[in-house]
Amino acid sequence: MFGLGFTEILFIAIVAIIFLGPEKLPGAMVDIAKFIKNMKNAIGDAKNALNEEVNLDELKREALGYKEKLNKANEELQGFKNLNPINELKESVNMGSVKENFERMTQQPPEPVTTQVEPKQSKEITFKKKKVKETNIEEVKQENKENKKSDEK
Repeated sequence: MFGLGFTEILFIAIVAIIFLGPEKLPGAMVDIAKFIKNMKNAIGDAKNALNEEVNLDELKREALGYKEKLNKANEELQGFKNLNPINELKESVNMGSVKENFERMTQQPPEPVTTQVEPKQSKEITFKKKKVKETNIEEVKQENKENKKSDEK
């Protein structure tokens, strides 16, 4: 204990007996034991407090490490957020509230739709009336033969 050998402890005991005497020596030994016990308890408490602080520091470091990992994962997921076509539509279309849209539509008169109309053509279409005379079948056959002959030439 404290790097003391048996001979050194024996020397300290002899000096204590000489200075304190046999009456006060037991009380002094009890006081020394209490002092040593209190010192051990104080040192143990200090060790525990240091260990807790060290553990808290380690826990804080671990928590910060996890936080950094979560932040990195969140940044990666933000890139996937842009892949959602609904988000793109929401960003591209500013719809506003229904009330605002209704007010905007009722305040502004609708723009007239103008289309170009082609001018009326002045050409008139007329049909010629063909006079039909009463003929018999043989006359029609004769005309057809004549028409064929004229077409062949």
